[in-house]
Amino acid sequence: MGQNLQSGERLRPVDLARAHGLSTQAVRNYEEAGILPAAARTPHGYRTYTPLHARALSAFLALVPGHGHRAAASVMRAVNEGASDEAFRMLDESHAQLLEDRRTLGAVEDALRDLAPDDMAPSPASGTFIGPLAHQLGVRAATLRKWERAGLVQPRRDPRTGYRVFDEADVRDARLAHQLRRGGYLLEQIAPLIAQVRSAGGRQPLEAALTDWRARLTARGRAMLTGAAELEAYLRFRG
Repeated sequence: MGQNLQSGERLRPVDLARAHGLSTQAVRNYEEAGILPAAARTPHGYRTYTPLHARALSAFLALVPGHGHRAAASVMRAVNEGASDEAFRMLDESHAQLLEDRRTLGAVEDALRDLAPDDMAPSPASGTFIGPLAHQLGVRAATLRKWERAGLVQPRRDPRTGYRVFDEADVRDARLAHQLRRGGYLLEQIAPLIAQVRSAGGRQPLEAALTDWRARLTARGRAMLTGAAELEAYLRFRG
């Protein structure tokens, strides 16, 4: 937003759109969604905006990278409706999720450090069935079957019952897959990582993924700071 806007200045939708690299339809959509305060109308029915709307739009666009479109929109609606405490609560939830993601990343890194070369070979003498493992991970058995189809886990079959048996290496792979899924990785992204972890010297791809994950968390944290600054500027402008 331009810094030389005066508080009483009137802006056309196209002025607001161009200043933020948007279409005029996007600006109208944001107003209708409550992300922007309601615009005044000319006697002929045309929308007119003010620097307050420009501040609101800047705040919303700055919030999106750190909190996501849906959360950013909800925060702006709450602020515009005078429910600032609710807006702050939603921001707190995003920060709490970022902290949880950092803890998850740490858990994956710890798991990687704990991997030993002899962990790569499954132990045929013991294992766990799909139900207990799903309960242990906090997922559904159907999720583990989906992971099996995607190649993330490779349980053997009990010769008498035909039930899936997850050996030690399978449990390790399931844990890594679970953590990576929580980190935002898709099944097709995880499968080659897990496959290479199974082979000798296959940890490097996972280490690279964790480095990328940490960089994305750092970028998200910085984006949250930028969004907070723009939102604070909007709140102060509102008075």
